[in-house]
Amino acid sequence: MNKNKILVPLSDNSYEVTIKQGLINSIGEELTQIGINKDRKILIISNKEISKLFGKKLLNNLKKYNFNAEIFNIKAGESNKNLASLSEIFNAAFEVGLDRNSLMIALGGGIVGDVTGFAAATWLRGIEYIQIPTTLLSMVDSSVGGKTAVNHPKGKNLIGAFYQPKAVFIDPETLITLPTREFKAGMAEVIKYGVIKDKSLFEYLENKNNRDKILNLENESLIKIINKSIKTKACIVSEDEKENGIRAILNYGHSFGHVIENLCGYGEYLHGEAISIGMKIAGDIATEKNLWSKEHSSRQDHLIESYGLPTQTPKIKKNEVMKILMGDKKVRNGKMRFILPIELGEVDIFNDINETQFLKYFD
Repeated sequence: MNKNKILVPLSDNSYEVTIKQGLINSIGEELTQIGINKDRKILIISNKEISKLFGKKLLNNLKKYNFNAEIFNIKAGESNKNLASLSEIFNAAFEVGLDRNSLMIALGGGIVGDVTGFAAATWLRGIEYIQIPTTLLSMVDSSVGGKTAVNHPKGKNLIGAFYQPKAVFIDPETLITLPTREFKAGMAEVIKYGVIKDKSLFEYLENKNNRDKILNLENESLIKIINKSIKTKACIVSEDEKENGIRAILNYGHSFGHVIENLCGYGEYLHGEAISIGMKIAGDIATEKNLWSKEHSSRQDHLIESYGLPTQTPKIKKNEVMKILMGDKKVRNGKMRFILPIELGEVDIFNDINETQFLKYFD
């Protein structure tokens, strides 16, 4: 079995991300290795689709190691990443008797992970939780770094907390069951890491042979891109856990992406698809401001499109765009901050971008 362990080093609550083929079949053993006692109650949060695929397998493995675990399913979809789902988890936690020594496990994609993490952060003022991401996007992005949240009608992820998991367990085999569109959406976040901090990853993704292996879910290639993505994120998060500075660069493409998700209706564009368009806009703005070359901008756009992701901006009312942007979490003292590329593998934070420079892309 291929196995990688990546430390997320923090001043408090450091943890490891384990990447291993077939890991879903040995979670009980992994929990004992990180000191989870067998007398602790475990509530696994998932959704019906993921539960059908992996829930029984996970439960059986935990029972083999004498863990007392139950599964609770929330409704799937971005529209259900809300306070109602959070309340349902709290009801389930009460029914099964989760105390401060209990554990939550998020089994699923980014929505399950975000909601479970926020539930764990707030149930009895905080209990431990584990992330077992089953989508590429959640593997390389949302499962690592401790951002937990639910959406509000006025914006994405407006209600949440920074709350780090006890551990993250990643099994690339779970991607075999992932719909192709979802997998490609996850590649947007992988491409993002190449643009913001890892030129070697960007070049690896550009190679046609590598791209074919990745899109055919070849195990070694998957482990490589997941490993490199998480190492980049771990490095940035360890420097800036609460996003007071450099961590903001992880939001490359996200300000415009969140606008598209929100105004087009959650689900019309998958998160990664919206982020792809956001990266295209950011790259174009950077070219206009002579921050990076047209060549680099076109290489980024070609890479995005080569993985089957969109770059065409949908038509959205400009006044609505501004409302969403001004409500964005990255606004500081009334000024919007944008992450723009200055080189392949390097970006910076700018707060001097005027409305005319980006609103024209929404014509």
